[in-house]
Parts: sequence; structure tokens; C-alpha cells
Amino acid sequence: MSPNTPADQRDHCEVSELTGLREMKKQRTRDALIRAAHELFVSQGYDATTVDQIAAAVQVSQRTFFRYFSNKEEVALAPQQLMLAHFLDVFRGRPSDEAPLESLRGALDEAWADLESTIEAILPIELHMRMWELTQNTPALLGAALLQSQANQDLLTEELARRCGLDPEGDPRPRVLVAAFVGVTDAAVRAWAHLGHESSAAARRITMSHLDQLQPALCGSWDCQDGRPEDVSTRSPC
Repeated sequence: MSPNTPADQRDHCEVSELTGLREMKKQRTRDALIRAAHELFVSQGYDATTVDQIAAAVQVSQRTFFRYFSNKEEVALAPQQLMLAHFLDVFRGRPSDEAPLESLRGALDEAWADLESTIEAILPIELHMRMWELTQNTPALLGAALLQSQANQDLLTEELARRCGLDPEGDPRPRVLVAAFVGVTDAAVRAWAHLGHESSAAARRITMSHLDQLQPALCGSWDCQDGRPEDVSTRSPC
């Protein structure tokens, strides 16, 4: 910065720089707590892990932990919340003339690469998937995840209804579509996990393939040929 820069402008720049550094430090601490918690949850179990252990792994106090997370459930489910926030941002930017299902599918496809980098900036994908498996097998954590999923569905329903100019309380279509969309993506994750977590590219492919079957499953005949649903292009639409 030039010595001739006015004092008030220099002060403003210095304050902005300090604020930016503080925010970066806070983000690093938050990310470190998430990773340490997930490593401990996976290695020794969710119930056996304490907040004190998580804080100690990052060399911070219990008080510092509670500045970022209200409890163990919140830190365990933090990556899912990050992914949802990013997905919603992308969804809000989709073209307004897209059909609802097309917008949801397109937003997920568009956001996928960023979703991967968002998670990998905090913890390895393999650790994330092992945490997902642990969640499915830990009653307390599974219950919290289901509550989180319902809250997230409500947010997505409200956004979808807003885009379409509908009242979600009076028109059930946004809620029905979101429930179907979320159910299909959950089924795709389970299918990927069953294959042994081949790669994130495989997860993306399986998810999109499952979403491709949503409309045929809802609208078409289930008569099968060669183990696949028959061509629904000649069937009446929904």
C-alpha cells in the first residue's frame, strides 16, 4: 500500500485484512474439528467418543468446540449441511423456465464437482462414506440424520414452491416431488455403498442413472423386457 494512501483508507484495509484472517482461522478450526470428530467416530464409535476427545485432538478447549457446534450430532452431520447449502445455491440459479424435476436433477449434476471439492477440503471421501455407514448403524445418529433430512426437505420444498409460484401448504406437488427426489438420491447412495465405494465418479453415475428412472417409475408401465422397464416413450405422460 502506498505511503500516500489516506489514513482512513489504510485503516479500513487493515481492518478488512484482520477480519479476513480471523475468518480463515475460524474456518480452519471448524474444518479441523469436523475431521477429528469423524476420525474418532469411525475409529472408536460414535457413542464412545466425547466432545473433550474431539477438542483435544485439535488442541482446543471444550468451550471452543461449543463455539462451532452445539453437540456431537451437529459436527457429525456438518458435511451433509455444507452439501445441502451448496446444492440450494446452485438450484436457485437454475433457469426459471425449467420443469421442476429437470431443475432438481440439473442442479445436482451441476453442483457435483463442487460438492466433491467441498467435502475433500475437509476430509477424505472414503472417511466421509465410512461416516455415512456409521450413521446408518448408530440409532442416536440415524435419528438425528432423519430429523436433519426432514428439515432439509422442507427448505427444498419451500424453494421449489417459490420458483413455481405455488403455496406448498395448499399444493402438495412440491413436497411430493422433493420427497421422491430425496428418496431416489438416498437409494443411489445405498447402491453405491453396496458396490464397495468404487469411486466418486461411480457415485455420480449411479445417482444420475437412478434419477433417470424416477419419471418412468412414476408414470410408466412396469412390464419388463430383459430385466429393464419397457420404453415408456409411447405411454401417456403423468
